[in-house]
Amino acid sequence: MRHFKNFMILVMTLTAVTFTSCSSDDDGGGDDPGIPAAGSGVLVAKVDGANYQSMEISSSATIANTGGMTSLVIIASNSDGKAFSFTIFGYDGVGTYEFDGSISTGVNTASYSETTVDLNDPLNSTTELWQAPYENLSVGSVSITEETDTKVIGTFEFTCKNLNGDQSVKTITEGSFNLNKQTT
Repeated sequence: MRHFKNFMILVMTLTAVTFTSCSSDDDGGGDDPGIPAAGSGVLVAKVDGANYQSMEISSSATIANTGGMTSLVIIASNSDGKAFSFTIFGYDGVGTYEFDGSISTGVNTASYSETTVDLNDPLNSTTELWQAPYENLSVGSVSITEETDTKVIGTFEFTCKNLNGDQSVKTITEGSFNLNKQTT
């Protein structure tokens, strides 16, 4: 009887470990275990080490076919006035797309912006914009890991520069998204 009791404890322990270690990867992110997955409908990243998360209502991925060329446009913003934007020219589904300024045609672009609203004088609000690529450099990439009829899921990282302002550079890491897809 003692062996049966020990055997049952072993079975229950193994069962508990099995069920608690299973997980679902239905959120965003991708295959890179170092990048946390974004929840459904949002984009997440670290901006110079600080956490960023967009709002679902103001985040989307749009696939547009204009004049025979397909493009992917991603826009994601939050309630703090911070936003990301990506444009991928010649979009062809799952794959990695570079932000490389040394290419003379079809340059894919990314940007990060911060808007400060002056509540006393909204016309006096300011927006700082950091852009990629810059100075003909390859500064990062976006990887589309999955595209369905309703979602675009992927990861990204890049550096971007405030070209029209103080020339500062921001480092964007651990970026992932799981965005609702629109087609035009």
